[in-house]
Amino acid sequence: MIEPLLAVLADGKFHSGQDLGKTLGVSRSAIWKQIKSIEESGLEIYSVKGRGYRIPGGLDLLNRELIDAALEADVAHKLRLIDLNLTIPSTNAKAMEAVYRDGHGSLYLAEQQTAGRGRRGRGWASPFASNLYFSLTWQFSNGAAALEGLSLAVGIALIRGLARLGIKDVEVKWPNDLLWRGRKLAGVLLEMSGDAAGDCFVVIGVGINVKMPEVAAEVIDQPWVDLQQVLGVAPSRNRLLGELMNELVPVLEQFSNEGFGPFREEWQVANAHHNQAISLNLGGRQQLGICRGVDRTGALLLEAEGKLQAFHGGEVSVRLA
Repeated sequence: MIEPLLAVLADGKFHSGQDLGKTLGVSRSAIWKQIKSIEESGLEIYSVKGRGYRIPGGLDLLNRELIDAALEADVAHKLRLIDLNLTIPSTNAKAMEAVYRDGHGSLYLAEQQTAGRGRRGRGWASPFASNLYFSLTWQFSNGAAALEGLSLAVGIALIRGLARLGIKDVEVKWPNDLLWRGRKLAGVLLEMSGDAAGDCFVVIGVGINVKMPEVAAEVIDQPWVDLQQVLGVAPSRNRLLGELMNELVPVLEQFSNEGFGPFREEWQVANAHHNQAISLNLGGRQQLGICRGVDRTGALLLEAEGKLQAFHGGEVSVRLA
């Protein structure tokens, strides 16, 4: 009952318990119980005696028809499954669990994640129906070694998709973050399942800040930004998802055939740390140097003491020095 109830309340207007019960074919008591359940998810609902219930500001719920309308025909044809969820632990976890059942080209979406995570196990703030969280499964044939640079190519696809909505000045932070004027806008988390030397599936998880509630933002421990701040008004999450997929699917197909090489120059231009002093955390030690971009495999190039060294992903993280 929660999904149809949210669909009615999404307009941001007051609806009486009696009217809601009549619309959904249940008692006012049942409506009250569902309202309490929704509030437990962290969503704010105003309750005013004599007027009913209202979600301030309304909701931009994910909608299969609106997503389909935003997808280009050839991209829609390559998505075998679009799985919409209200609240789940993690879209990546669900995708990994179902990867051999649902297969290549399966897209998992959630209004809320209760255990969303980023790279190196960090938590990812995932308030209800506020941001965009999705995971896409994609099959590759040439083993793990051929996947170097994939997270960087995904970043380029996301920048292209955001540009379709007029969002400019987005930069990439090696290996998997998108920044806007130095603040984190989006993150990418890749997980692999299968033969490290042959056929394998990659789950491509993406989280993008769209309209972050103040309460959820309190737990974020780094500078962040959302699309509402960037544009002045939050874009439709359905259209946002469609435009991102319209760029991501072709990029994945090209990467599968050609690797990271074709995307390298575009990544270099968007590099947030181009020619800046950075510090690499190598798991137990720090390495200082000047960021010189990436090589054709996507490895980070660091100039230190007159020498150029290449660093690959894994447990390496980057900070401005």
